[in-house]
Amino acid sequence: QVQLVESGGGLVQPGGSLRLSCAASRSIFSASAMAWYRQAPGKERELVASITRGGGTNYADSVKGRFTISTDNAKNTVYLEMNSLKLEDTADYYCNVQYYPINYWGTGTLVTVSS
Repeated sequence: QVQLVESGGGLVQPGGSLRLSCAASRSIFSASAMAWYRQAPGKERELVASITRGGGTNYADSVKGRFTISTDNAKNTVYLEMNSLKLEDTADYYCNVQYYPINYWGTGTLVTVSS
């Protein structure tokens, strides 16, 4: 079993920045892929950004150029740097780590963008 603990969420004004962290209880060096998802009220969970073991990244069109996913293998942590935040970025953000073939999920951290 792998535990994922997200942190870094909070209230921010439009145009502001936040950095989310996801600390894993197991080495992420052996993970096949890592990702951040989000779920806004009344909407389905959607992929925000992903990164493979090889370092390849993928972003939702809505966050390209504003969000950056990265990892720190020494800290077993996945990050999501979020800049130029918009009202529509408000959601619960979930970390996902795949140790093939099993996907593990964190419990989420709330990001609220509001003036």
